[in-house]
Amino acid sequence: MLARGDGCVPCGLVALQAEGVPAQWWPVPCRAVGDLLGTLIAAAGVFAGTNVDDIIVLTVLFLSARASGRPKVWQVWAGQYAGIAVLVTASAGAALGLTIVPNEWVGLPGLVPFALGIRGLIAAIRTRGHNEPPSPTAARGLLSVAGVTIANGADNIAAYTPMFRTIGLTSSLVTVAVFAVLVAVWCLAGSWLGSHKKVIAVVHRFGHWIVPAVFMLIGAVIVIESGVIGRLL
Repeated sequence: MLARGDGCVPCGLVALQAEGVPAQWWPVPCRAVGDLLGTLIAAAGVFAGTNVDDIIVLTVLFLSARASGRPKVWQVWAGQYAGIAVLVTASAGAALGLTIVPNEWVGLPGLVPFALGIRGLIAAIRTRGHNEPPSPTAARGLLSVAGVTIANGADNIAAYTPMFRTIGLTSSLVTVAVFAVLVAVWCLAGSWLGSHKKVIAVVHRFGHWIVPAVFMLIGAVIVIESGVIGRLL
């Protein structure tokens, strides 16, 4: 007959003792393990739910990198990590009571990709008729990639802030680690989607029109959905 042993029981272990046999430790489900698993799942769900559209941005950036060499692939990766880091830092600060970006102005950074798109469109118009089309890019370096990432995810602060405010320090650190891993997954997905040769050929030929149009569309959607235009007028 087995009986639960006496004494201090470590997390995830329980002592079972048969008659006449010394107690032995056996693994059992632990609440801490369940809490960790819940945090991992929640963090992954929040990141995926708030960054689905970021896959499109990354795909365009990687296509541009392969078709023209600008931005460089490492700049796309570094800019994505830098942008997400800014968003997470702003959310953590807001969770501590600091107003980094007032909710009514959260859509204002959407003007960044829109402006980059306008710049790319102007460059395409100026070089129209030339034998060699201009570079099919709107974001040209690390800072512009980070700016697009921040603009595209500025509304994520509204989702991240209450989460960081309620889950505590340990779970927040786990969540940040999950975000860091998923940024790499997102970049790999965008790189894969932007690696098809036929698509790259199309972008090389028409990208000086397509890429600025995509950036302008992304910026317009961010600004319009946030309602910031009404506050500016």
